Amino acid sequence: MMDDHWVPEGYAAPNSLVYPWQWLWDSCFHVLVWLALGDVDRSQRELAVALTPQVSSGFVPHMHYVRQPGFHEDLWGRRNGSSITQPPMYGHAVAELARAGYPPDDDVVDRAAAGLWFLLRGRRRDPSGLVRVCHPWETGADDSPRWDDYCPGGFEVERWRMVKNRLVSTIETGPDGEALANPVFEVAPAGFNALVAFNARELASVTCDDELAAAADGLVDALADRWDDRLGTWVDAGPAIGPAAGPGAGGSERFRTLDALLPLLVEEDVQRVDRVIDQLLDPAAHGGPAGPSGVHRGESVFDPDAYWRGPVWPQLAYLMVQAVAPYSTVAAEVLARNTVAGAWTSGMAEYWNPDTGAGLGAAPQSWTGLALVLSRRQGDGRLEGGR
Repeated sequence: MMDDHWVPEGYAAPNSLVYPWQWLWDSCFHVLVWLALGDVDRSQRELAVALTPQVSSGFVPHMHYVRQPGFHEDLWGRRNGSSITQPPMYGHAVAELARAGYPPDDDVVDRAAAGLWFLLRGRRRDPSGLVRVCHPWETGADDSPRWDDYCPGGFEVERWRMVKNRLVSTIETGPDGEALANPVFEVAPAGFNALVAFNARELASVTCDDELAAAADGLVDALADRWDDRLGTWVDAGPAIGPAAGPGAGGSERFRTLDALLPLLVEEDVQRVDRVIDQLLDPAAHGGPAGPSGVHRGESVFDPDAYWRGPVWPQLAYLMVQAVAPYSTVAAEVLARNTVAGAWTSGMAEYWNPDTGAGLGAAPQSWTGLALVLSRRQGDGRLEGGR
């Protein structure tokens, strides 16, 4: 699959027909897949190409049109890439290459650091202390129920698609066309911030950058205040949610979704950890024979077949295994085994039904190669934990 999706410009197209361009976090996950396959050259090259369109501020576009510069320039106002970014999984990619004994060259590491600093310093901060995103697409989870309050008239697929397109026009950009803020979508998602903190810590583990590590710690502290003990999840922040926006306000930002549990990657409170792990395994919550559901089954919006409304997403399942492994070997192995089973059953689909494994979206999709990464780590004992 990875060979079939590889293009001469130096990356694996997520799906040759549906997604022919380079997507930022897809390519960062592809780095891990190539590494599991033993192809270090393509692993390193894909990461380098993903960071190539970076601008002087450190901003990295979420889409790279290396195969056809100028494509969608009318949409983004930029020629070789989009004006928005995606979760900065390049910190983890750098760290995984380094741990495997193949550290990227200094230019790639410097670009990864600059990308994280752009988010930590260049993005408008919420009063909560969290980093704001400028568009639902930046989170990766663009149809998550957490954004339903931003869809006038209530969520409906076509209505929300039009809203997403309009939100591109309200983005405030910097001198290189990079997204800095969006007054119509001022959201600081718990999941996105958890990935910024996690990737900053991962990169700092390679570079020994104490300042970057301290910045990550600051986000972790801010995330701790977003925990809602009644719901057992972290809550997003933002003006539309209410200033003080801590646990207690109501709205779509409180839907229990898998991406909202990503702070588990940086959480150290054992009680919270145990509670989240219980949800990941509970068949009445996120547990499923084909992997963890993207939305809590107790939510009225849960739909096991709808885009970002309930199916398994392999990249989130992979991250949950990483988060759980330090605490419970057994739980990590269950999550990994179920996700791998779902990936095979789905035909390596983009996402799939958590109960049946029926494939959804594009198929095959390159990032579902993470199933191989999870299989290998089970086999070599790298899913180690404490309890």
